[in-house]
Amino acid sequence: MTANRKTATENSLAWPELFQGTLVKRYKRFLADVQLDNGSLVTAHCPNSGTMGACSQPGRPVYLSYHDKPKRKLKYTWEIIHMPDSLVGVNTLVPNKLVKHSIKEGLVPELIGYDRVRAEVKTSDGSRLDLLLEKEGGRNCFVEVKNCTLVEGSRARFPDAVTVRGRKHLLELQRLVKEGNRCAMFFLIQRMDADSFSPADDIDPAYGAELRKAHQNGVQILVYDVFIDLHGIRLNKPVACML
Repeated sequence: MTANRKTATENSLAWPELFQGTLVKRYKRFLADVQLDNGSLVTAHCPNSGTMGACSQPGRPVYLSYHDKPKRKLKYTWEIIHMPDSLVGVNTLVPNKLVKHSIKEGLVPELIGYDRVRAEVKTSDGSRLDLLLEKEGGRNCFVEVKNCTLVEGSRARFPDAVTVRGRKHLLELQRLVKEGNRCAMFFLIQRMDADSFSPADDIDPAYGAELRKAHQNGVQILVYDVFIDLHGIRLNKPVACML
């Protein structure tokens, strides 16, 4: 890494064994061809449905995990890409795990004091939110987590593609606030080269408008970046949110 030599160790989620290669191309959203350092060409699963316009350039170093399960057609999963100023985590399953772990360990000051943390909670017909923080004798808190990999200049932006599902989550959070619950929208920037965050109005103006409306209606917005290296990833610090 060139931008930040600090390593992710304490309170981090460890990566599985990583295999280095060079990105040939990413296509059909969920597929990526990678030339491994041993010379073999493999097709890896890309666990990210966004455009990844800021982190999918051919020729960049990438890191894959290997999963030798009989039912898996693609044995490799794309985990990280090395961009000029930071490693970037591309796996959208990581933010939920990391945020849940960090809350349980008391590493998110805004979300301390809850007795239990539950994942994938159904809130209404056809709607689920990522986390429910429960407190005996107090208000519960619903948390929706979003993965952010788009950085332009030094500003992180979300989303990187139109997201009807993301706007639906904002509507659900507002509904739950009206019912007396505490709700938070948590944006996790899976890279280390951003010093601010804002909605990507040029990509999805409806999402940006709904995010501002949700904030006005009592939904708390939290934005954090990470420490990431080839050993693991951990929560780092709050990032300024510019609405």
